Amino acid sequence: MIERVTTIISNGKVRTEKAAIITSLTSQQLPPAKLLELVRNHWGIENRSHWVRDVTYDEDRSQIRTGNAPRMMAILRNLAIAILRRLGHTSTPQGQRRFARRSHLALAAIGL
Repeated sequence: MIERVTTIISNGKVRTEKAAIITSLTSQQLPPAKLLELVRNHWGIENRSHWVRDVTYDEDRSQIRTGNAPRMMAILRNLAIAILRRLGHTSTPQGQRRFARRSHLALAAIGL
């Protein structure tokens, strides 16, 4: 059982959540500290990629739903995030604003 305590920044409310972690491994094969590390690594991926796609790109409200278009848009969003991170931007929205104002820099960043 993992207990998560989070604070909602906008209103300061504290939320507690309990999650059951199920595995076929014994505690000798997978000690609690290692299990916690795996869970934290999973959330690191969630926070670094999916959260940015959900919040910055508002992906959940996208109306692109047919054929290969949703997958292609996800690929393009991931590419944009990767390029911004590679260039040292820690804030995706700030990086987007920088390149929106200077499109020649965006093209130079991808070698054009």
